[in-house]
Amino acid sequence: MIPKNHPRYESLILRDKVKNAFIEGYLADTGMIAHGRGETFDYLIGEETVDSAYKAIEAAVALILLADNSVLSVNGNVTALAIDEIIELARETDSQIEINLFYRTEKRVDKIAELFKDHGYDNILGTNDDDLYYFDKINNPRATASLRGIYIADVILVPLEDGDRAELLKNAGKKIICIDLNPLSRTSEMSDISIVDNVVRAIPLMSKIAHEYKNKDKRFLENIVENFNNEENLKKSLNSFKIQKL
Repeated sequence: MIPKNHPRYESLILRDKVKNAFIEGYLADTGMIAHGRGETFDYLIGEETVDSAYKAIEAAVALILLADNSVLSVNGNVTALAIDEIIELARETDSQIEINLFYRTEKRVDKIAELFKDHGYDNILGTNDDDLYYFDKINNPRATASLRGIYIADVILVPLEDGDRAELLKNAGKKIICIDLNPLSRTSEMSDISIVDNVVRAIPLMSKIAHEYKNKDKRFLENIVENFNNEENLKKSLNSFKIQKL
């Protein structure tokens, strides 16, 4: 039991969720490494949603609301850390949710699908029973896309994604939104909108803004997207690192 007065309580709770996801079999061991790497970058931004991340979140929500077919891609880490939050975002933005795993196994896919069902979401895509199309430029199971989801999507949210996958989807003509605590990653650089923030903060904030924005007119949303420059915003994200001030 982690005492609530522990100075690292929130961080330790997230670590515990990731550890339990590995024990339960739906998170690969490398997912724990990825979480630790992200935690390091979170330290550097003060474990808060900085202004540049907020601007990216606003633009991301606007882009999703403007989409004809938006999909939220999930893996083991996202499921462990923010399953209820990603479901809420899907409902607020009328998006679909699709499973995509770097180390895809039938067991992991089935477990994630079962967890989403247990949390009240029955229509997840990318399951073992789904019609999957294999993009031919990446010769591994990560190159799958549901014919009802990512394959026909115009806007895709890829939290905790890898650079190869982001580049593949970008080359397929998709608009890519990532949530990545590393502003120097290839995923961040390849994406149209890069949110440099922790998924546990970013996703709930996206739902809150979506609830406000979904009744706005189309031009309001278009102005937000048109006035956002991802390259400039990533530079501002780097300037938010506390190490710059030491």
